[in-house]
Amino acid sequence: MVGNSSRTSSLAVGDVPPATLRRATIGATVGSVVEWFDVAVYAYLAAVLGGVFFPSEDPAVSLLSSFAVFGAAFVVRPLGGIFFGALGDRIGRQRTLAWVIILVSAATLGIGLLPGYASIGVAAPALLVLLRLLQGFSAGGEMGGASAFVAEYSPPRRRGYLVAWVEMGCILGFLLGSLVVLLLNLVLTPEQVASWGWRVPFLLAAPLGIVGLYIRTRLEETPEFAALRSAGNVARNPLLEGIRDHWSAILRTAGYALFQNAALYIILTFVPSYQTETLGYTALVASVSSVASMAVICLLIPALGALSDRLGRRPVLGGSCVLALALSYPLFVLMGQDSPVLAVTAHLGLGVILAIFLGPTLAAMNEMFVTRVRYGGFSLGYNLSVSAFGGTAPFLVTWLVSRTGNTTSPAFYVMAAATITLVVVLTARETAPNRGREIRS
Repeated sequence: MVGNSSRTSSLAVGDVPPATLRRATIGATVGSVVEWFDVAVYAYLAAVLGGVFFPSEDPAVSLLSSFAVFGAAFVVRPLGGIFFGALGDRIGRQRTLAWVIILVSAATLGIGLLPGYASIGVAAPALLVLLRLLQGFSAGGEMGGASAFVAEYSPPRRRGYLVAWVEMGCILGFLLGSLVVLLLNLVLTPEQVASWGWRVPFLLAAPLGIVGLYIRTRLEETPEFAALRSAGNVARNPLLEGIRDHWSAILRTAGYALFQNAALYIILTFVPSYQTETLGYTALVASVSSVASMAVICLLIPALGALSDRLGRRPVLGGSCVLALALSYPLFVLMGQDSPVLAVTAHLGLGVILAIFLGPTLAAMNEMFVTRVRYGGFSLGYNLSVSAFGGTAPFLVTWLVSRTGNTTSPAFYVMAAATITLVVVLTARETAPNRGREIRS
């Protein structure tokens, strides 16, 4: 049995020993690392997977088919958010998060073991689609649960800093996944990668998942949810209650997540291929640019979360949106100046803007909800934006460049997303405890 219903916290809210707080933060963060490691591996191996599972005389057809399967996972994420969010608000965060990491890791491992089209024919792409759907469905329960878990353990005045580590885990997972694929391409020949090497990163999901599961099953339930359960106040139908009584918080969460995900997927998944295919830089320049940008984002996220504990969430979030409006276009112009140094510098600049937003955003979104519906309300709003604006962003900006012939047009997509989110931030209440109120129970 995953988790234990009798394993509840004996700690009072706000009375958590440092060692317990560290375990809770690590246990939540490790799932984000696993999830985004999987995303990066598939994204960077998309061309290889297209040839293995969708062989065609036209490589573009194979690649498009592979990316279509990649995007399918985002379609079902809101369904996963609804299912696991409601489950987490009924039976607890700890047990639900344990199941999430099992399913995400099992689906990724399954892809690594899957025979190709040459071995089992059309069953191969069909099974790949099913496994990607399982990945996406399960991932729909990760961010809401992991961030709620840390938020409900955190001392109020350190919540921004501690919850930021969950977001940092996402970028770290993507960075590790990209480095593993890069190492694979350096060590093996293209033929070896296409034959069997592509399986190695997916198979790594097994040990990563086991470590994450071990950590999560040894955690106690959050003090806030444990207190709620002890008082008999757990919501009977958290999804209905969340939509009925907290619809504005769900919409604001979606609004915050709009810029977060649009900018994140453009900077992490679109810019590397944009630099090589559109701007003509070498693969080495794109790799250095991508790795450097992700490393800087990882380093900055916790610091910006801590800054929001002092200044409030809204000033930091709004500042990021303003910087995106002011600097996105100049940075994309800079990236197109046929200079590797300027290309990397521009990518780093975009990364800094994103990091400023990522630092406080998960804490801010969690603070919008009461404990009874926090997991589900967050997951619904967040995953609606991921599905609509995250996974689709690389495709939309690629279409925008080809349609307009303007290589700086991705900047306008980022600016549009920043404008909408800035309006949401400006009309929201401050949620940081030292500037507004305590997290609601």
